[in-house]
Amino acid sequence: MYRTEDIVTEYGIAREELNRFLENSAIPMVNEEEISAKYFQSVLAFIENKEDRIQNKLKGEVADFNKDGNRVTIYQDDAISFLKKLPSNSVDIIATDPAYSGMNNKLQLGQGRIVGKYKEKGKENGKWFSEFEDSEENYAKFLTECKRVLKKSTGHIYIMFDSYSLLSLGNVVRDYFDVKNLITWDKVNIGMGHYFRRRHEYIVFATNDNTRKIKNRKFPDVWRFKRIHNSAYPTQKPVEVFQAMIHASAEKGFTVCDPFLGSGSSAIAAIKNNCRFVGCDISDKSIETSTKRISEFLNNSTDIIQKKSMAVEENIFWE
Repeated sequence: MYRTEDIVTEYGIAREELNRFLENSAIPMVNEEEISAKYFQSVLAFIENKEDRIQNKLKGEVADFNKDGNRVTIYQDDAISFLKKLPSNSVDIIATDPAYSGMNNKLQLGQGRIVGKYKEKGKENGKWFSEFEDSEENYAKFLTECKRVLKKSTGHIYIMFDSYSLLSLGNVVRDYFDVKNLITWDKVNIGMGHYFRRRHEYIVFATNDNTRKIKNRKFPDVWRFKRIHNSAYPTQKPVEVFQAMIHASAEKGFTVCDPFLGSGSSAIAAIKNNCRFVGCDISDKSIETSTKRISEFLNNSTDIIQKKSMAVEENIFWE
């Protein structure tokens, strides 16, 4: 007998995908969770073709770069839908900055919203991009998929939060991962605010229930990188923020995943750390911006939308 739980773990297939195959193929189950040897070969043949199935399913929506061993693949998709298509236990590091709706919905500044003046950009519904609806139910689905794709032996995850989303959702992360640190990103230059003006964001660092350490003990829990003004993409984050995350946790050849690709800063940081990268975004603007940026960086080592380092210290802790 072959237990479905063991098949999911050993062969890196999504449970939902396996269940659909079993149902569509009318394969009988024993004790509701076991498959007999008679039918296992059919299941194995299905699993062996999963990479072809994934690529066919996403055909026309993928940009793939492979230069000097730097493999970068991006998709245009909803974050949760994208994660569901990735094999289980296939990612070493998740480093991401979700486009939370909470801060924008709750805190208004003058006549505009915090992230840009959408209507002036001529975008549909006056928005640059579709925000991630940060209800606990939606966030639970997101974290469930993150946990499934993140490797149990090596998996580290970094999730960025603004102050509002940290209060409303930060505690939920502990239901899925072993939270190790709360990192403060000091943006150096003061931001907006009607009361105390904002100069920082947060990063929750956690492991997928493993004891793998970060690279060394030189890393502080406050990172000083300047915010980007007049950015090419709304909410664009400095490459150095992702560089710090990935350098702390990565080994050469690790796979880094960002389900909220945005301007592609996480992809540039992954390339700099000799890592493979897979990411997605639902926004046309994101795919256009990040595709051009990644291609130019791989071909010419030039970052076309962040011209200089945002670090303020002479000796950055990953050097």
